[in-house]
Amino acid sequence: MPINDNFVYAPPQEPLIILYEDEDLVVIDKPAGLLSVPGRLPEHHDSAYLRVIEKYPDARITHRLDMATSGILMFAKHRDAEVAVSKMFQARTVRKNYIALVQGRIDEEGSVDVPLITDWENRPRQIVHFELGKHAKTLFQRLEYNPVDDISRVLLTPITGRSHQLRVHMQYIGHPITGDKLYHPSPAQSPLNRMALHACFLAFKQPLTGEILELRGSIPF
Repeated sequence: MPINDNFVYAPPQEPLIILYEDEDLVVIDKPAGLLSVPGRLPEHHDSAYLRVIEKYPDARITHRLDMATSGILMFAKHRDAEVAVSKMFQARTVRKNYIALVQGRIDEEGSVDVPLITDWENRPRQIVHFELGKHAKTLFQRLEYNPVDDISRVLLTPITGRSHQLRVHMQYIGHPITGDKLYHPSPAQSPLNRMALHACFLAFKQPLTGEILELRGSIPF
């Protein structure tokens, strides 16, 4: 049985916040609880993508955030921009940072470099698999530790972009992200009514104009 059989989709209805826009790109601050792209079922169609194309009919999504993750999400306004941005992501010239709250006192800094693969019997879960998994690497830096709640605030930098990478990597080293219903053993213990993972920074060279862009969004926790 799929683990999300009882899932009820109730995305926030506030207007999307646009963080940046030019002739080629539009970048939004996606709220937690909103899908990046439409789901398979009609009741799961509301998404960042459909909301964006209401204003920009030719827009195309360039990367994705998990539904429970909030933060910076970029769209290309036309086909040429989509192709250019895709090449940029493939070349790993985009710098992405996330803020997360994780369980326990994590080391001051370090990296997690273990391969990931889909757990096909329990989709959408991902698991560490050293024989069949794809290379995945995450850097982390502890920003502060709250001993009362036993929670660390961390800066996460994904070097690769695997599905659920940050979530699985933090679980793997014994510091699952708080509020994570897939990978935290006690997600209800979270101080927030959501998963504490937010895409806070995106830096890259605009591939069609050459402009250096550093985009930041407000951190909601």
